[in-house]
Amino acid sequence: MKFLVVGVGAVGSVYLAFLSRAGHQAVGLLKKGRALNSICVEGIWGDFVQEVRAVDSLEMLNYEPDVVILTVKSYDTEQALKSIEPVISKGSLLMVAQNGYGNYEKAVELFGRGRVLLARVIFGAKLIDYGHVRVTVCGDDVVIGDPAGVVEDSFLKELAGMFSRAGIPSRHERDVYKYLWDKILYNCALNPLGALFETTYGRLAENPYTKSLMDAVIQEAFEVIKAHEIPTFWNSPEEYRKHFYERLIPPTKDHYPSMLEDLKRGRTEIDALNGALVELGRQKSLNLHVNQTIVSLIKAKELFNLP
Repeated sequence: MKFLVVGVGAVGSVYLAFLSRAGHQAVGLLKKGRALNSICVEGIWGDFVQEVRAVDSLEMLNYEPDVVILTVKSYDTEQALKSIEPVISKGSLLMVAQNGYGNYEKAVELFGRGRVLLARVIFGAKLIDYGHVRVTVCGDDVVIGDPAGVVEDSFLKELAGMFSRAGIPSRHERDVYKYLWDKILYNCALNPLGALFETTYGRLAENPYTKSLMDAVIQEAFEVIKAHEIPTFWNSPEEYRKHFYERLIPPTKDHYPSMLEDLKRGRTEIDALNGALVELGRQKSLNLHVNQTIVSLIKAKELFNLP
């Protein structure tokens, strides 16, 4: 199978390196003027250096990919989608493997149902340097599916198996959109506070003040979920919080959020996380005071940290 990886940051570097090592035709699409010949991988999935192929324009791509893997930051989604439209229009499937709310929705609006796959990615990867990535933690398999129910399950199972054999644990689930919201809740509660206080997920849960803030983030998120009738695995914020503190935080308690590094560079994905909750709340006349305050704090610090 042929792949195009759009956005060779932390997650994109993992996909490009592992797929290339497994012998698949995989090409990374870089920002204009950049070049990349190899990727050094280290961490929980092994240490190796892999030669890769990367281009900085679609004109340099000499084949039509079967699957385009989108891993850019959420604030680059619209530009990235426009740039790959010629490839998707020729028949390639797009797999959205990003954080937050709105990326999958924008892709479906542009390309239509049945052209866009969704991947819930919950492994942690840190870009040490350009072409050097460390896999730090894995909370669960990558979950792959088509929320629209158009793409055949057999193909999705084959694709997930291909990723697993390449070294990225993956599985197919029809309820992939529920898995996405599971991660949105997780990220909204942890990422901005971990970035603001420069601390780990475990310490956030141990501190009674940050724990109360996370509880409030989750409470407000469920107001949005109920108002918009968004399908999730959880019937109440209390049910989710039990899962959150007992099942999700323990295996990632020593993890720092990627938003911490993003914040130091002056730009984060807050608009696709807590900011998206605030906007969805506004559409239903809900005031999400805690989430709005967290968004304001992150945006203030972004401005302070701009070069």
